[in-house]
Amino acid sequence: MTVSEAIAVEHMDGPAAAQAEAEFRLVYAEVFAEEPYAETPESVDTNFRRFRSQVRKATFRGALARTAGGEPVGIAYGYPLSPSTGWWDRLITPVSEETRREDGRRTFGLMELAVRAPWRRLGVARRLHEAVLDGTTAERVLLNARPDVEAAQAAYRAWGYRKVGEAHPWDGAALHDVMVLDLGATSG
Repeated sequence: MTVSEAIAVEHMDGPAAAQAEAEFRLVYAEVFAEEPYAETPESVDTNFRRFRSQVRKATFRGALARTAGGEPVGIAYGYPLSPSTGWWDRLITPVSEETRREDGRRTFGLMELAVRAPWRRLGVARRLHEAVLDGTTAERVLLNARPDVEAAQAAYRAWGYRKVGEAHPWDGAALHDVMVLDLGATSG
């Protein structure tokens, strides 16, 4: 059995992810403490206040990767964007109204995807990505990715994502690429 095969990826709804918050937080805090992110304990706390709200959404989807011994190694989570999402408003160069159109089902917003350093380059991120999207009826996936994180950029491009713009996703944020993956599903 390979190291990757020894890692289990579990799909989670909001209540299950809420129960596993400590594991999601451990992965997030470790990965995003690295450069260039340099998250602080305070910014991790802020993110997990949002996480507690996000897991209450009926449409929340998460995935948690663990070793056979139960150690958390990776996370992914998100949910479909609401018609009133502000995601598109953050783009530096606006996109067409058709691109911006959201109905609560059309676009899955991938909020986080992270794998701890010892388990990278083993296919864990791809498995997390597939698990969180398994069964979705969304037409596309939307995410923000820092252009200076080459490994993540390469993975997203290899999975079929394309850049549609650039944004500062929140006040004070570094510039991120806004990337879309067309799934070919319909949200009708």
